[in-house]
Amino acid sequence: MKVFKFGGASVKDAPAIENLKNILHRYENEQLVVVISAMGKTTNFLEKLLDAYYHAPENVPALLAELRTSHETVAAQLMGTENPFQPQSERLFTLLNEQLQRPTSDNFDYDYDRVVSFGELLSTTLISTYLNAQGVETQWLDARQLIRTDNTYREGHVDWTVTQKLAGNTIKPYFQNRAHGIVLTQGFIAGTAENQTTTLGREGSDYSAAILAHTLDAESVTVWKDVPGILNADPKRFPNAVKIDTLTYHETVELAYYGASVIHPKTLRPLHNKQIPLFVKSFFHPENEGSQITQHADTVEIPSCIVKDNQLLLSVSPRDFSIIGVENLSKILDVLSEYRVKINLIQNSALTFSVCTDNVPLRLQPCIEALGKEFVVKFNEDIRLVTIRHYDSESEKEILKMFDKEEVIIRQNNRHTIQLVLRQIN
Repeated sequence: MKVFKFGGASVKDAPAIENLKNILHRYENEQLVVVISAMGKTTNFLEKLLDAYYHAPENVPALLAELRTSHETVAAQLMGTENPFQPQSERLFTLLNEQLQRPTSDNFDYDYDRVVSFGELLSTTLISTYLNAQGVETQWLDARQLIRTDNTYREGHVDWTVTQKLAGNTIKPYFQNRAHGIVLTQGFIAGTAENQTTTLGREGSDYSAAILAHTLDAESVTVWKDVPGILNADPKRFPNAVKIDTLTYHETVELAYYGASVIHPKTLRPLHNKQIPLFVKSFFHPENEGSQITQHADTVEIPSCIVKDNQLLLSVSPRDFSIIGVENLSKILDVLSEYRVKINLIQNSALTFSVCTDNVPLRLQPCIEALGKEFVVKFNEDIRLVTIRHYDSESEKEILKMFDKEEVIIRQNNRHTIQLVLRQIN
């Protein structure tokens, strides 16, 4: 059994979905579990819809209509104007509209998961309907009945024991008497014991594929992307980026931790624990090798650059001029953890503790207020964080040329990695 994951770019429109069908045709003699994200930029659109639900409910009907039209247009392009997706679309949009008619709860993350999860439900329902109409027999399954998490909305923590039973008892029987076939389900979303919808973190469909591969003892996982494999830099920013053919789990975790967007950071642990290889391949050129991630790989240590924009540098100092010791560090880190602030870099001196983090106002604003009750808190916005893995003096120099209108305000390095915090020069 193999697990495939297709991201939003690989199912963004009718030609992309036709291409997905052609890729699956190449593996028609395999047992496949196919994990699919929301189409294109649908998740961003649903976040816009959620914002209207909270702040401008008069805009909700028009946004809903736009979302529905976009999906039904793709279905019509694939299957004609009268197609079997229409009643499914009616059902899903009725459920979504009912959710948006309810008063907002006192938990934004709870509402987020209930609304934004419809992106994956829509895309997988449409694609499964299309594949079956094309004679590609597909069994659609609801990931909320396969992956069990706790009630940490937007970042659900997996209950591996229950998930093992749910996924195993549902998917394995389907393949018991089939030498080949396709089970199709959603990435990103999961469910609680109370049948509430949770999500696994932004871009979490990779993690979904890894969870299912782990629980099913899959042969491999393949992530289909719009790049030829894992590159040493973002090709949109670095035109000379090159593909890395083989990597170890360890090296890939390092790159993902620092912000490389090819693989979700949580993906590697469940695969590593069962030694399941991960392939990253191009959906434009499925015949090519792509990149392979395994326990032991002949990795060439070329410099790899990860750039994170829209960062915030948060600096915290005790009000009583006491030093940043273990007690103060514990208090600060507890607050950061409580508001789920992601730490991308840490620096501390005798009197100041600083972190570079993603600028997410919904989490940072209450976090700063909480820290301000006991500490002096300052912050700089519009910060950029540049990480160079396997750096050398030449690679650092070349990359900094790209940001010549910015100054380095923090520089940290160890034997393998350098991190540079940049700020626009006034």
